[in-house]
Amino acid sequence: MIKIRHILCPIDFSDFSRRAFDHALAIANWYESTVTLLHVGTAAPVVAYAPGSTTLPSAVLTPADRETLLASMKRFAQSEAGTSASIEFAIAEGHTANEILATAKVLPADLIVMGTHGRSGFERLVLGSVTEKVLRKAPCPVLSVPRAIPDVVPASPVLFTRILCAVDFSDCSMHALNYAMSLAQEADAHLTVTHVIELPPEVPREVHENVRAGPSNRREYIALAEEYSRARLRDAIPEAVRAYCTVDTVLASGKPYREILRVAAEQKSDVIVIGIHGRGAADLMFFGSTTHHVVRQAACPVLTLRLE
Repeated sequence: MIKIRHILCPIDFSDFSRRAFDHALAIANWYESTVTLLHVGTAAPVVAYAPGSTTLPSAVLTPADRETLLASMKRFAQSEAGTSASIEFAIAEGHTANEILATAKVLPADLIVMGTHGRSGFERLVLGSVTEKVLRKAPCPVLSVPRAIPDVVPASPVLFTRILCAVDFSDCSMHALNYAMSLAQEADAHLTVTHVIELPPEVPREVHENVRAGPSNRREYIALAEEYSRARLRDAIPEAVRAYCTVDTVLASGKPYREILRVAAEQKSDVIVIGIHGRGAADLMFFGSTTHHVVRQAACPVLTLRLE
C-alpha cells in the first residue's frame, strides 16, 4: 500500500492554489500526512536592474518581506477550519518550478498538489510553464487541480471514491495503475481502468502478423486489437485488488485523450490517474501529448506519475 507522509503544496494566494490546498488537506486528513505550504518569490527580471550594472541583487526578499509573507501564509492556512492535518510553511526565492522541485526532494515529498494556471497568454494555452516543468521532472506523484473544480471545504478525509486510471500497457502506465489500485483499496473506492485503441490501432507485432494489409480488413484488425487489449486489462488487475474495491474495465477506440476525458465524464470520476512518458521530440517537450491534453482539459484533478 502507498504511504503519503508529506505533501508539498505550492501556493501563490490565488483561488487556483486555494483549491489545491483544499485537496492537499483532504488527502492529508485521510493519510494523516503533513502538508508543507510553499511560496516562491521570483527574481526580478534583468531589464529591471540599473543600466550598466554588472551585479545582480543578492536577495529578492528582505527579512521583513519574509515575515510579511509568513503571516499571509498562516492566514491562508487558517481560513481552512476544521482540519487536523499538520501544516508547515516554507519560503523560497528563485525560479518557481526549480524551487518546487528542489523542495520536494529535500522534504522529501510523497505527493505534490498544485493548481494549474499560467500567467501569460501563451502559458494559459499550453497549461502553464511552471506546472508543465514540475509534472515532467517531479521526484514524486503530482496532483494537478484544475481551475474549474469546486472547493472541497470542509475537507473530507475521503476524497477520491471514483478513480479512473488510463493505461497503454507501458511500464509507466502500469506503475500508475499500481498506484491507482492502492488508492482504491485504501478508500474502498470504485476503480475504472481504461485502455484506448488508437485508430489505426497501435497493437503488438503478433497482432500485426495475423492481419492482412488493406482497408477491407480494418474490422478484423480492430477486433484482434480489442481481444488482445481486453486480455491485458483482465490480467493487469490481481484478484486481491478486486476483493477490496470495485473494479471495472473500459475498452475504447479513438484519440486517447478524448476518450479518457469522455470516460471520466461518464463515470463522474473524482480523479484521473495517468503515467507520464513521451514518444517523440514534441511529446517530450510537453511531457507526453496525451497527458498534456488530459491535464489541461480535465474537469477533475489529474494524478500523474513519472517512472524513474
